[in-house]
This record gives sequence, C-alpha cells and structure tokens, in this order.
Amino acid sequence: MSDVPGPGPQVVAAGIVLDEQGRVLLSSASPPSRPDLPATPVRRTETPEQALARYLSADPGLHLSVGRLLAVDSRGPASDGGPARVVHAYQAGPLPPAPAGDTADGDGGHGGEGKGGGGGDVPGARRYPWEEACALLPVPAAPLLRAAMAALYAGSVAHLVDGVPQPGSAAGVTAPARAALEHAHTLDAAGHRANRPKALTASKVLFTDRAGRVLLVQPRYRTDGRWHLPGGGIESDLGESPYEAARREVREELGLDLAPGRLLAVNWAPDPPYPARVAFLYDGGVLDDETLARIRLDPAELRQWRTAAPAELPALVGKGQLRRIEACLTALREGIGPLELVKGRPRPRRPAR
Repeated sequence: MSDVPGPGPQVVAAGIVLDEQGRVLLSSASPPSRPDLPATPVRRTETPEQALARYLSADPGLHLSVGRLLAVDSRGPASDGGPARVVHAYQAGPLPPAPAGDTADGDGGHGGEGKGGGGGDVPGARRYPWEEACALLPVPAAPLLRAAMAALYAGSVAHLVDGVPQPGSAAGVTAPARAALEHAHTLDAAGHRANRPKALTASKVLFTDRAGRVLLVQPRYRTDGRWHLPGGGIESDLGESPYEAARREVREELGLDLAPGRLLAVNWAPDPPYPARVAFLYDGGVLDDETLARIRLDPAELRQWRTAAPAELPALVGKGQLRRIEACLTALREGIGPLELVKGRPRPRRPAR
C-alpha cells in the first residue's frame, strides 16, 4: 500500500524588519502583552517573499522591501493539534526614521499611546535592540530571530528545526556547540565546511610615483568620501590566487596590465559578529608619468584617482587603511616583509632564541 500524501505543512513568511539603527520591529497585536515578529501564512498562489511583501504593504505608511532569506525553521505539529509549520524569515526594511523618543521601555514593556517608544509609523508595533527583542519574544520566535541576526552578520542562511540551529548551519550555532560537534566527529566533510566561520579575502596593490606619493582610488560604493588602495575581492571559488586577483583588479580598475611585485603584508581584520577580512598587500612598483597618464578607470567601480604624499594620507583614508599603507611603506623602505598585520598593526614578534 503506497502512502497517500496529505496536506503539507503550513508555510509562514516572517519579517526581520530593521531600522537604520539595527533595531527590530515587533508587533504586539496578538496578544497585546506579548510581542512577536511580523508574520503571515503563505497563500496557495504566493511565494513566501510575495506573502511577506503583501503583509508589510498592508500598512499604507510603510514602503518596505523584502530582502534576502535569513533563516528557515521547520516546526513540528503544535500540541493543540495544529499543523506542522515551515517558517521562512527574511530581512526587510529599512524602517523610516522613528519619531523623537522612540525607544523601548527599560523594563521591556510597551508603553502606551503618546509615551514615545512606539513604532510611530507602525500601529501596534515597537522597535527594540535585537538582543532585547529576543528576551521578549515567545519561544518559537526568539531562537529564530537570534539565528536570523547571526545569518545577517555572517552573510549566510540559518537552518533550524523547532528553533534549534542544525549542524552544518554556521549561523546561529554557538562556538561551544560548534567545537562539540567537531570533537564528536559527527560531521561529514560538507557539514564541517558549512559549520566553520568564514572570512572574506581581498588583494590590494601599493603603487607610488617618482615623488613617493601613493596612488589612491575612490570607490563608487562608498559614500563617506574615503580613498583606498586599488584592488578587490579574490575569486577563490574560481581557483584564483591572491597574486592573480591583484593583477586582475588592477587591470579591471585602472586599465593597466602590470604584474605586481613582492608581497608586502597580510592583514587580518577580525570584526565580530561579521566575518573576518583578510587582505594581501602587494608592491606595485613606481609608476612614471607616462604610465599614470594611461590610467583608465572602470566607471562602474571608481569615481576618480589621485596620488597623495604620506603626510596627506590621514585626511584621505580611514584609520585602518592608513595603518596598512604606513606598514607597507615601512616594508618598502626597510626591505622587510612580508609583514603580519592585525588591523593594520604589525604583530609583535618574539625574539629569536
């Protein structure tokens, strides 16, 4: 006798709705004393993304976009006989600026009308720092929010079953739990790779002109006006090496096909809860006036380029970038390296025995 498939689990779309301060929107409509994540069942003719967009657009004062999937939680049948559920949690927002005084009460209460602290543009809702929101939410929603925020920071997707992060899901699994899984040798190779924290890798190139000025570029994706060394991300999934990435980035960004010189430094920049960033910094050599005149920027990536004397750098680049450039200039001047940098600072070396 073959199994006859019955109705599937109920699919629910939930929103991790954030404002520009990183606070989470919680609805207090049902019941009034217990907030919850904004969520809606998915209709037969909808995808989860469409369902959440419909639900959020029901408030005429909101114009929120539904972003990427952060977490999926498979929940078994409820104790009251309700159906199993599969909850898809998506990033949404950002919320518009809140009215003045919009903060949650210190005791975690909701406050009343006119107290400030309400969502302002969202009736029956409030904004909370996400750690505080986790403490206020009911059991099914709290671990979902915690794992979704971990996935947001890590750039991954969390997989949960009844609110428990699953092995092989890097987002939401604590470091002690990760270590216990690895020591128990219960993960296969694919699960081990998924379980480990990730790092972002990039290659940068230090060019100088004959006067010792540093070549800088201004990326279009930055809005702070800061300048950077030429370079970009390493396409490691395509087998690209840091050296190959450095040459490709210079060719794409500047229109110059120049082989980089020696490795000057490797910079390790941890930034919990975000992935660490690793940068390989190469010597690009000294560019003469003729070569500088051949620079052709990629207009999709860069606004402009310039050279800057070392004394001008503090006004042009961020502090971390400044430390990295100064370390590379030191390596060039003294003929040392490659240097091991941590947030741009050389790691102290133990004296030789």
